[in-house]
Amino acid sequence: MVSRVRVWLNRTYAENVFFTDQLRRNPSDRAVEIHATHGDADSPVLAAADTAELEPEGLSPAAYVEYALAQCRRRGIDVFVPRLHQAAVVAHRADFEAVGTALLAPPPEAVAVFHDKVIAYEAVQAIGVPVPPWYRVRSAGELVAAVEELEEAGHRACFKPASGAGGVGFRVITRKPFSLTHLTGFPSPYVQLDMVVEALRQAEEQGEDQVDWLVMPRLEQPEVSVDCLTGPDNVLRMAIGRTKNGRRRGFTLHEQWLEPARLIAEGFGLHYLSNIQFRMFGDRPVLMDVNTRPAGGLHQLALCGVNAPWAAVQLALGEDPGEIVPPFLGQDYTVVSGPRPLRAVALPHQRPEEPEPLLPAMPAPAASAESVASAESVASAESVAVAPADAAEALPL
Repeated sequence: MVSRVRVWLNRTYAENVFFTDQLRRNPSDRAVEIHATHGDADSPVLAAADTAELEPEGLSPAAYVEYALAQCRRRGIDVFVPRLHQAAVVAHRADFEAVGTALLAPPPEAVAVFHDKVIAYEAVQAIGVPVPPWYRVRSAGELVAAVEELEEAGHRACFKPASGAGGVGFRVITRKPFSLTHLTGFPSPYVQLDMVVEALRQAEEQGEDQVDWLVMPRLEQPEVSVDCLTGPDNVLRMAIGRTKNGRRRGFTLHEQWLEPARLIAEGFGLHYLSNIQFRMFGDRPVLMDVNTRPAGGLHQLALCGVNAPWAAVQLALGEDPGEIVPPFLGQDYTVVSGPRPLRAVALPHQRPEEPEPLLPAMPAPAASAESVASAESVASAESVAVAPADAAEALPL
């Protein structure tokens, strides 16, 4: 009799409710139990798990590793998919192996390279992967100089943190003065250069911490996110591109996207699941970002007949799934919000002074109709539908 697999997801994105769904519906018909922890008692991932706990707040990375090891030991975790404090966790891979837990994450060297976008861009350039022009800025003067150089070359400048995930901190620079037109409609990623410069100068005068930004041209669509699965032998098992062009999404196996992703995944040892993003700079694809974790949209590969989460868990357990080629490419689609159940009882959020988790460490109860919440209120858990032909343009994140 094949034993069940126990998988732990720590403080992850709401979209990973679909990650757990796919693990349970695995093609091997293997029993899978999901353990989830989070800082928000209303995370839909907690409700989707078999067992769930609130994480203690305020732990240092080293203290979090001790907490994680205790969780793995107490819960009998076979595979741990770390997002929070990933760098600290993977540095202790041997300690997790000693308690019987495999880490579904790259080695610390690979995580370190892609934590800092400047280091990442320099590293991938060295192996022949094209990147856009970029400037690292830490002051108002450096920002103005970088924006002027990009504008003189005919580009629209944007900036984002040199380290960070997703679209947090992304802004597009504009020289149009602030007016009432900026207070109509929805908030925009556009920000006035003079306002940013003034904010930076005030911070400098008040002795606040310097910013650490990457300034670069605003890249054009399509955006292609290549989901990769790489073995600990540095051999790629899967590379499938998900295209984004406004509202319209689709899939691609074109080598102009897959080949640079393969170079990065194999060249830097991005073991297990990673996501490598490209956009257009002029007439050629350039690297935008590298995520050393499963993408929130990974589940969308199900439209191509691929269960990537389960293949990754197999690989982490030493059961090589072999090369994964989608049997077909799914039709174009769009992403819409939908409801997901929450835990039946609303509980207070974790507070730093509480010595014990406030969420009972027990199987999640079945949700009642009253406990269903819109995914828009829980970081927009995703579902898919066919896209309209007149897709609206979306700004990069």
